[in-house]
Amino acid sequence: MTIYHHANVPGRKLFYREAGSEGSPTIVLLHGFPSSSHTFRALIPQLSDKFHMIAPDYLGFGYSDAPNVQEFEYTFDNLAAHVEDLLFANLGLKQFSIYVQDYGAPVGYRIASKHPEAIQAIVVQNGNAYAEGIGTAFDPMKPFWANRNSETEKPVRNLLTKEMTIFQYTHGVTDPDRISPDSYTVDQFFLDRPGNAAIQVDLLYNYQSNVALYDRWHEYFRNRQPKMLILWGKNDPFFTVDGAKAYRRDIHTAELHLIDTGHFALEDFSGFIAERIRKFLGQSAVPSGASAA
Repeated sequence: MTIYHHANVPGRKLFYREAGSEGSPTIVLLHGFPSSSHTFRALIPQLSDKFHMIAPDYLGFGYSDAPNVQEFEYTFDNLAAHVEDLLFANLGLKQFSIYVQDYGAPVGYRIASKHPEAIQAIVVQNGNAYAEGIGTAFDPMKPFWANRNSETEKPVRNLLTKEMTIFQYTHGVTDPDRISPDSYTVDQFFLDRPGNAAIQVDLLYNYQSNVALYDRWHEYFRNRQPKMLILWGKNDPFFTVDGAKAYRRDIHTAELHLIDTGHFALEDFSGFIAERIRKFLGQSAVPSGASAA
């Protein structure tokens, strides 16, 4: 069964879900915007018989602390630093695989490129690391990145509305009836908390720092050749199929599956994704605490 914790990281409470035996290979599940570890609610029980599952909520998301923007600087560097502290200092993990989706990619790749010896494998689900992967849905953000002001901020704030949250979950899916309303309802509840809009706008502005790190991450991919499984909703308006295919320039052995769905592929393809992960990591992961081969 899944159990639910809060850890002190450093001086803040970081929520995380945990399931499976600590002696099994660990998978760290890193969520996207505007979600939380709730996005992995269907995947965790499908894998926890063979894997040790850890799914944190970033600061400002889900059940983790959400200090206001005057108390905490919301950057991807800082989100990654708190997750890194949870994994290494609090949980004492030595080696693990990461599952990265959306924001999970810049969080996970910061950690992976800093601690390459800890990474057993990477599962990528609509988590971008290439310029050609940025879709047209990012167009409203480009003026905002170039010159942040009240006018350029307006289109970005539309990303925080209920209509846009529902769009993110339903666009590109073959059968909208397979998408649980729990997904976008829970996300919107947290987005609508007082002060959360300012948190999310700061992070959306800081997203350009991820693009600036792409070359560094590509170097990490080329030099370390991490084992990689790519599971990509091919109808995603935010991150394109070109971005999925681009990984194979740097990691020729990456296994790629294009899925006929949208941005949040776990909502309607969790069974398929679990099967692919089980097969892939069964070949590549080793129990926690064991040395790399």
